[in-house]
Order: sequence, then C-alpha cells, then structure tokens
Amino acid sequence: MPPLVFPSLVNESSGDPGLFVPFSYDRFAYLFDIGDVSPLSSRNLLKISHVFVSHTHMDHFVGFDTLLRIILGRNKTVYLFGPEGFLANVEGKLAGYSWNLVNNYSHPLALKVTELTGLYLIQRTLSCSNGFRPVSEDVRQYTDCPAILCQNAAHRVTAAILDHGLPCLGFALKENFRINIRKDVLHRLDLPSGPWLYGLKQAIYNKENPETLISVPTSEEKTGRKTFRLRDLADQLAIISKGQKISYIADVAYTTANIEKIKKLAGDSDHLFIESPFLESDRAHAKRKKHLTARQAGEIAGIVNARRFTLFHFSPRYDKPASVFYAEANEAYEAAIRGEI
Repeated sequence: MPPLVFPSLVNESSGDPGLFVPFSYDRFAYLFDIGDVSPLSSRNLLKISHVFVSHTHMDHFVGFDTLLRIILGRNKTVYLFGPEGFLANVEGKLAGYSWNLVNNYSHPLALKVTELTGLYLIQRTLSCSNGFRPVSEDVRQYTDCPAILCQNAAHRVTAAILDHGLPCLGFALKENFRINIRKDVLHRLDLPSGPWLYGLKQAIYNKENPETLISVPTSEEKTGRKTFRLRDLADQLAIISKGQKISYIADVAYTTANIEKIKKLAGDSDHLFIESPFLESDRAHAKRKKHLTARQAGEIAGIVNARRFTLFHFSPRYDKPASVFYAEANEAYEAAIRGEI
C-alpha cells in the first residue's frame, strides 16, 4: 500500500519555499509555507485544508492571495497557523480588499487563523459572510513543547518557535502509526484494492468497535459484496508499523538554541525538508542574514538523525547546480551521523 502522505516542494530549490502534502485516498492536503503557489493546479489548491506558515516574509506568504481567490465562494473551512503577529498579518491582508459582494456567494468560506506565541495558541474565526471580520476568538494555553497545532486519529502536526531575527515556526507531521495491507490476503479473500481500504484504515485509527460490520465489494462482480467484522479484516489484512515523520525547517539562524529546538521537534524524521540558502564559503553572510549554509543544514539533519533530507531555498546569488549544495550537506550529515560533530 502507498504511504499516507506524499510531500513535495511546490517550487524548485531556488524558488519560494513551500511544501505540498496531499493525503492518499482523501481530498485534502496540507501546505507548509505559502510563497509562490502558481505551480499548484486549482484542483490541488482546492484540496488544501491547513496552511502552516513559518513566518510572513514575502517569499513565505505572498501566495495567500492566490489561495484565497481560488477558495472564495466554496463551502469550506481552511485552518491557518503562524507565529506571533500572524493574526494581524492575515487580517491586514483581508482588510486590503472590498467585500461588499460576498453575500452573493451561496457558500460562506471560513478561515480559522491560529497564532502561536510563547505561551498561548490564539485562534480567531474569520467568515466571508461578514467581510472576514472576526466572529469568535479562542485562547488556549499550551504546555506541550513542541506545541501541538492539530491532531486526529491518524496524525498530528507540532511546531517549535525558532529564531530568524523574529519568531519563525518549524513544523513536524507525524503519523501515529502506519497501516499497510497484505496484498496476498486481499487476493485470497477475493477483495479489490480501492478507497474502501482507506475507510478500513480510518476505522482502525479511530479504534472503532471491533464487532462493527463492514460491507466490502468483491473482485469478480461489480455489484457483489461481502460482509466482515472489523476485527477479522484488521487481523487478516492490516500490518501495523511505526508511522512516518516529516519535518519542515525554514529560515533559521545557526544557533545552539535553534539546534536544540529542532532536535526536539524533528528528531528521528523520516524526511527532513531544511533550508540552505548559502554555501559554506558565505558562512559569515549566512550568519548576518540568520540563515543556514548547506553544510550547517546537513549537520543538523545528521544531529536529528533524519533518514533522508531535502534542501531548499537556495539563494539566487549562486549559478551552481544543486549537487554543489548537496556535496557540502552530505559531508556534514555523514560526520554528524558518525558522531564526529
């Protein structure tokens, strides 16, 4: 069976930051940072249910307007998360437009915008039906560190507040556990693959009553069906294993405090997406800009024991292939894995 999520960078490594994460067998997706989103089709933009913004520098936030234009008039709720000051930034964007015709829409779009501060998660609901003025506010103190932004039976997203000269969030998406399907047993039971298997997985994730009856189509007859107890399907078909973890780190200074927070947030990632705008020869410039070099990014990937890492956010000052960045990063990664850093 395929994995639950399929993360991919929205742009080339030298383009605006953005990680698109669609979920298999479902019609929703997560987006980490929202710079230039023109490479995403309208169909993919409409899948987006959650947007996680590291900070609101233009190259990480300019795509908000594009997304908003696509989803206006939809019967949809989109959740947005960002660092301290994010609520004012989103409300400022929305205040730049006139909304006198929104009552003509048959479906009201709602935005649930959450700001992560050092102590609180502050969420406001902004509704298209009243010109995106706040209709409610919820303030919740959190004690988990990293902070849990959202979670369901299958996975959760956590965040840490990092330093980029201003608060900048790093994120991690972690499956609670992985469910794979035994294809040989599926064939033996004369059952087809397909969306019904996603429903089975969700029932297992949600710990539904094992005596629940599930009607399943058969392989040979389109109209034929068989009925099984959830317990029997789970015992025969499901292989439970450790869930995958995907982490996203954008725009951070190379400091001990940041590295410790990243280690706690992104430790044991299966796939780490990490910025590396500069090469090691420009280390002093990277320090002034509060960014990482490729070598520092590779070192951090090794320190957090990431099984795989992808570099992004290369500075346009370089006319060099990505292999140059990866050569520096891989050398540091291997040294960190060996415990030499």
